[in-house]
Amino acid sequence: MDERINGQIRASELRVIGPDGALLGVLSRNEALTRAEQAGLDLVEISPNAVPPVAKILDYGKFVYEKNKKEKVAKQNSHVTELKSLQVTIGTGEHDLELKAKNASTWLKEGHRVKINLFLKGRAKYLNEAFLRERMDRLLHFVSEEYKVIDGPKKGPKGLTIIIERTNKK
Repeated sequence: MDERINGQIRASELRVIGPDGALLGVLSRNEALTRAEQAGLDLVEISPNAVPPVAKILDYGKFVYEKNKKEKVAKQNSHVTELKSLQVTIGTGEHDLELKAKNASTWLKEGHRVKINLFLKGRAKYLNEAFLRERMDRLLHFVSEEYKVIDGPKKGPKGLTIIIERTNKK
């Protein structure tokens, strides 16, 4: 635990906040401890680096519980975004495109970004770019989740690449 409580507090003077949140002013350490005892609560040093340090009269067990609860909620709300990849070719059939688009939709729903590679072999690398984009759009047509294009379509050494992510509906 980072906070010092009751007898662990070293400062001779403290800016004390009461149990109701009202500022009690700058008090000596002993006076602050007696006020905390009278209230049946603990004196917790909230901001030790302030001049004078700030302490609050509160129930320490409840304070630790609330702090852990906030940390747990913050941890649950944090989400690591991964970049998932799909690879298709010019000749990929409709059913296979539907399956790959279903995977892409699932990943988008989970909050991940999806990189779609249109892999080109041999002479296909030199085909008309409008034709290649139309082939990429065939797959994107099957994606059920709402998305936005972040990067692309870009032509690379292995083919055409596009990166999509889910649009926020919040």
